[in-house]
Amino acid sequence: MKPAPFDYLRAASSHDALEVLAQTGEDARILAGGQSLMAVLNMRLAQPRVLIDISRTEDLDRTIIDHGHLVVNAAATQGSVEWRPSLQNEVPLLALAFPHISHFQIRNRGTVCGSIAHADPSAELPLVLSVLGGDVMLRSKKRKRVLKAGDFFQGMLMTAREPDELVEGVRFPLKRAGERYAFTEFSARHGDFAMVACATVVTDTYIRIAVGGVADRPVVEQWPRLHGDDLRGALNDLSWKLNAQDDTHVSATYRRHLVRQLGWRVIEEAK
Repeated sequence: MKPAPFDYLRAASSHDALEVLAQTGEDARILAGGQSLMAVLNMRLAQPRVLIDISRTEDLDRTIIDHGHLVVNAAATQGSVEWRPSLQNEVPLLALAFPHISHFQIRNRGTVCGSIAHADPSAELPLVLSVLGGDVMLRSKKRKRVLKAGDFFQGMLMTAREPDELVEGVRFPLKRAGERYAFTEFSARHGDFAMVACATVVTDTYIRIAVGGVADRPVVEQWPRLHGDDLRGALNDLSWKLNAQDDTHVSATYRRHLVRQLGWRVIEEAK
């Protein structure tokens, strides 16, 4: 299939994009990397009247360190962040997650903010942002606001973004002393969406784990340091809490098994 007809605007700056969003709202879609959006348009799951291309806006193509966060703006590609020489020391969990995201050709075009805005519950970047307690920076012509990841993701491909708002950037907290990280996922083949993905942050006093690919959004749990049967019991409770469903790829029973096994693996690795 091909997209329904639409008008195309290449924005020269974020100001241009916000002006059009203010005028068109729900009739517009933002195009940054297009790796998710173009598939949605081709299947006519979305039929916007206007497509606003921000991929060449210099003021949105930035990745900077600011007040204890790695701030990735809307036009910055996944590849440009992945290849930062300092990423391993800045946000180690991002460095661990990037190789699991599709293939390098996709990461070369796809944007970090585009993945966050798309809010696929099986995607790696929403999972990392959630377990780190990161923020989503939203901007319209009239206001700016910042939401925690847990408040931004509201369901399957659903977010708290208003129609006239742009996901201007996302903020990943920098590595904190004493934190250790791990990431893993299971998919039918490398590059496919994860059937289950797990990310964790472990310190000497707590375990924080996030699970993707099961519920309709990333789910984050925090426990004190658990070991042995106590940890297995907590992971089993979590696997049932996520309300896994059968689908064409895998059964609910197997998804619960993956949550228990992958969860144990990442926690032990991060310890």
